[in-house]
Amino acid sequence: MNSRKAFRHIACASILVALSSGALAVSAQEKGEAKAPAVSEKSSAGRDPFKKYAPVVKPPKSKSTLDAPSIQDRIERYRAQKMAAANAHVAAPKPTTALLLSEVQVTGIFRTPRGWSAMVEATPLSPKLSYVIYPGENFFDGQLVAIEENRLIFRRDIVWADGRREKTVEIKPLRAPSVMQTMTAAKPTDTPAPESAKPGTPDKQ
Repeated sequence: MNSRKAFRHIACASILVALSSGALAVSAQEKGEAKAPAVSEKSSAGRDPFKKYAPVVKPPKSKSTLDAPSIQDRIERYRAQKMAAANAHVAAPKPTTALLLSEVQVTGIFRTPRGWSAMVEATPLSPKLSYVIYPGENFFDGQLVAIEENRLIFRRDIVWADGRREKTVEIKPLRAPSVMQTMTAAKPTDTPAPESAKPGTPDKQ
């Protein structure tokens, strides 16, 4: 009888252990299922999982650039900057800051104690004015980067209509002399050397 009672106690205890382990597994599974939606929400980055995915459509890039102000507006802007610099007792900007790169022509390139320099002519001004420039000079839409023996290298700033900005390299060669300049250029003239005076023959006595 004692062995039967002991067997029954052991069987009941094993059944209780099995039931408790099953309950723990069910509760752990429920907790895992409860956390699963939070993980999926994070992976979707706030997107509604019941809506069909639609890719983000970027607006097309503009193919037109912003027009620069007129030369008169740029000159007025330069004068205002020059006056503000004088009132602040700082160096005034150079007149080239009012010119576009397309409005200058390279008329000369020289080697100076400061390095290479160039002379450019402002085509929209009347009468036309010339300026001596060095690497680093600023223009309205760019900057002079380098000077070589027969050309100037600029970095040009392009502003598109949609607000984008791009930088490109622009090269301006030294302007070739015109036919009139070539014809009127001074040429060295060869002047004959003066003849030496011949000694006179002595008179016969």
